[in-house]
Amino acid sequence: MASIITVGRRKTAVARVKLTEGSGKVTVNKKDLEKYFPIDLLREEVLRPFLATSTQGRYDAKVLVNGGGPTGQAGAVKLAIARSLVALDEDHRQNLRNAGLLTRDPRMVERKKYGQKKARKRFQFSKR
Repeated sequence: MASIITVGRRKTAVARVKLTEGSGKVTVNKKDLEKYFPIDLLREEVLRPFLATSTQGRYDAKVLVNGGGPTGQAGAVKLAIARSLVALDEDHRQNLRNAGLLTRDPRMVERKKYGQKKARKRFQFSKR
């Protein structure tokens, strides 16, 4: 089986995943998954596509991720892995779709507007 390369994005993070058949080892930026994502919640997020398709331990994932913070990066990796699983086997699409793992999260940081303190917060209004 040839390896599959897919891209996932979340906020400003971009993840590229290379999925190959193997023992279930996930490396992120040449580090072990546990080292790169020390928070349990983020590790579960990354591995959720494997759980939804019950393919834990069947594929190795080599991930290159940059931009954003830990949460955005975990979301980007999750989407990329889900897309890889669909590319390998189209039967996985319905399970992943039902789990909400194939939807790109469109939420981005809103830009700061001039004449305001932040994107929506305004300076204090003084009537007099």
